[in-house]
Amino acid sequence: MGQRSCARGPCCVFAGVLLSAVTVLAQSADWPQWGGPHRNFKSDAKGLAESWPPAGPRRLWSRDLGEGYSSIAAVSGMLYTMYRIGDQEVVIALHAASGKTVWEHAYDAPFIVAGREADIVEEYHLENGLGPHSTPLIVGNYLFAAGATGWFHCLDKNTGKIVWKHQLITELDGFVRQRGYGPSPIAYKNTVILPVGAAGGSFMAFDQEDGKIVWQRHDYHHAYASPSLINVDGQDQLVTFMRDWLVGVDPNNGDLFWSYRVESQGTNVSTPVWGPGNLLFMSAAYGVGTRVLRLTRSAGKTSVEEVWVSPRVRLHFANAIRIGDVVYGSSGDFGPAFFTAIDVNTGKIIWRDRRLARASFIYADGRFIILDEDGRLVLATPSAEGLTIHSQVELLQSNAWTLPTLVGKTLYVRDRKTMLALDVGSAGHQ
Repeated sequence: MGQRSCARGPCCVFAGVLLSAVTVLAQSADWPQWGGPHRNFKSDAKGLAESWPPAGPRRLWSRDLGEGYSSIAAVSGMLYTMYRIGDQEVVIALHAASGKTVWEHAYDAPFIVAGREADIVEEYHLENGLGPHSTPLIVGNYLFAAGATGWFHCLDKNTGKIVWKHQLITELDGFVRQRGYGPSPIAYKNTVILPVGAAGGSFMAFDQEDGKIVWQRHDYHHAYASPSLINVDGQDQLVTFMRDWLVGVDPNNGDLFWSYRVESQGTNVSTPVWGPGNLLFMSAAYGVGTRVLRLTRSAGKTSVEEVWVSPRVRLHFANAIRIGDVVYGSSGDFGPAFFTAIDVNTGKIIWRDRRLARASFIYADGRFIILDEDGRLVLATPSAEGLTIHSQVELLQSNAWTLPTLVGKTLYVRDRKTMLALDVGSAGHQ
């Protein structure tokens, strides 16, 4: 039957190509993990509005949500995130079009680790909440979610039913930081990988289908930063900003490719940024500052060259984005946090913008969509001269620390307690 259909001529070939293109576009429109489809905080979306009215983009829906900072994964018309209510953490699935709950998976997660209360400052509890911090990962029909107290679940993304689970702290002897577990899982081939921080198990790769440990290696304690995949001269490497080290390992088996010492207080949150020139940008607050490393492979080994170091740029919990030879990010810890442009080759600060509070942001259609911690949503274009703000609106109220999610022309944002969907298309604000 297929042969008869193809014999009709080039139309069936065109139809096949068109179907393939539509499939690719549908997949690229999803936001299935921390950092988006490419894990670099960039979206392929086009046709976005060049400005918004004073009231901001058109609101499609809004809803209350429990406490937390987990960002929103989006796949095939569904949204997935996490929140906390009392002593339970909840993984939730919502209809993207309406914000209505499809299913929830709740589990007990008191902030007790291995029979002892985690070393968390009570003032931080009261002011900033306990998380969750990690973002769900969607792979096929599986949803992988890591909670603040170390529960790591694989759920059926359609039903919320448990496929398998692990307790990273009590079962696998993992490590938990002062403010709970923070890294977001990453997929590689048939595995899902997390920093765990156990002795001999700094990193663990789990089989996606049954949760069995495929490999575990090393003795580094992790920080809050999430792992990312880079390619160094043709070789895949898993890069993670740990407590006192930046490391690159083989995602196939955990073998160590390289390591770079960075003494810190363990509050390393921002995901390192990889880009042309084999340059790896990394930054953290509280005395760590920023470094750029050049990674090169020769004779089967990776060498690490420190290109520059700057104490003046200190990214706290927010992300960074590289465009061309410039890296942008919100720099500051104890004092004000200025939106900053840095020459990735030299470390020179090109400009600082004092108009925004500490901010997370994404890049799409030639512009930044920025959400600062005070809840202000901003549409802006960066250039060598500075940041041109086209529109801004006071949108959220309660610690807006969560990275926005963009799917097509719909933007999803949340603060500590509320979630909104906004139409940011070129006609959606009229």
